[in-house]
Amino acid sequence: MKNLMISVSGVRGIVGEGLTPEVALRFSQAYASEFGPGKIVVARDSRVTGPMLMHAVWSGLMAVGCDVVDIGLATTPTAELVVERPDMAGGLILTASHNPRQWNALKMLGSDGMFISAEKGEKIVQRIQDNSYDFADWDKMGHLIPFNTAAQDHISSILDLSLVDTKKIKEKKFKLVVDCCNGAGGVILPEFLHTLGCDVVFLNREPNGWFPREPEPVPANLGDLCQAVKKHQADLGCAVDPDVDRLALVSEEGVPLGEEYTLALVSAFVMSRQKGDVVVNASTTRAIDDVVKEYGGRVHRTPVGEYHVATKAKQIGAVLAGEGNGGVMLPELHLGRDALVGIALILQYLADQNKPVSELSQAIPQYAMVKDKLTLDFEVDAKAIVSLFDKAHSKDEKTTIDGVKLLFRDSWVHVRASNTEPIIRVIAEAPSEDQARDIVNDMKKEMQMLSKQ
Repeated sequence: MKNLMISVSGVRGIVGEGLTPEVALRFSQAYASEFGPGKIVVARDSRVTGPMLMHAVWSGLMAVGCDVVDIGLATTPTAELVVERPDMAGGLILTASHNPRQWNALKMLGSDGMFISAEKGEKIVQRIQDNSYDFADWDKMGHLIPFNTAAQDHISSILDLSLVDTKKIKEKKFKLVVDCCNGAGGVILPEFLHTLGCDVVFLNREPNGWFPREPEPVPANLGDLCQAVKKHQADLGCAVDPDVDRLALVSEEGVPLGEEYTLALVSAFVMSRQKGDVVVNASTTRAIDDVVKEYGGRVHRTPVGEYHVATKAKQIGAVLAGEGNGGVMLPELHLGRDALVGIALILQYLADQNKPVSELSQAIPQYAMVKDKLTLDFEVDAKAIVSLFDKAHSKDEKTTIDGVKLLFRDSWVHVRASNTEPIIRVIAEAPSEDQARDIVNDMKKEMQMLSKQ
């Protein structure tokens, strides 16, 4: 399994170099052997390689006797909600999320609609290594079951949330500009926002997989959206990634708020309505702590990754969870990142406060975060470099729940090996961008030296 990234999230790689139909077949056979028999939901985002890999996945599942519940081109949160139905045994989603278009991935869900545990993932990998699959007899092969209401069901479930007052949002007649990045958002966001009474200008709506920008919804990739918000005098700009589990916002002034402040704004809204605790990952902005503390709540931090955040949120009964990459989880609906939920809660906040999003954002403590990375060859052990970095900072104040997070008086830096790409992520937050950038550059230089040891 050369040139593949295998983690608790699943398996991903560049199609044709590491990720092939054979890999997709073997993983789906191993997955079905662990989670079958039963119905397995299969979805894909808009990537051009999706249909090719999808058929391999179907074959692998049916060969082990699982029925394939095909929801077709759909968002990740849409698929998660279908998997949560009591008659479903699990789910597989073909999406590489924020990775460039030449990448694809197979994400694996348990019957609860959450990503599978590391232990389950290890069992699946072991089956592949042992070539151990529970193939069904010829007359017990699985069947293909089309499922055509997944998007509509997803929309209805959001409109039924206790925190969402559809009538109040409709009365505001918000004007939005939405960048779908030619991903799965194009199949659900038009109907969703129409139902909320919004006047919407779409950018890159066609779900054809030819991403016109880098798919990660960070400020550097949102120039066209910022210009369009100003041109159309919109109340809000929204950008999603190809599988629509991450949301970034642009103010009515055409200024990107930064994906970290999606969750910070949602936290301010939710905490004003529901008291409780919030779960985020180790790299999420400290602005969350400020907001939650103001309302008497507590922030719990986990390793980076949706599974870790969702598991902790379920354990403590959190009222909100998420990740600073624009991932909003509302446990009332489901324990998965959902950009549609994020949009609904932000619109509700705007409707309740009757203030522009720029004003609401500025009311939250402002920090500057710089996110960078050290790119490595596939054969380089990123975790070994992070371990050396940890030893080099043995006397510094830090946390090690995920990689190494060094804690300074008014800033921090988090260094961790990515689970999805051959890189080491370096994230720093400080009172100013210059200070955060200096910290990141210093840490990258240090790790480059450690990589040569």
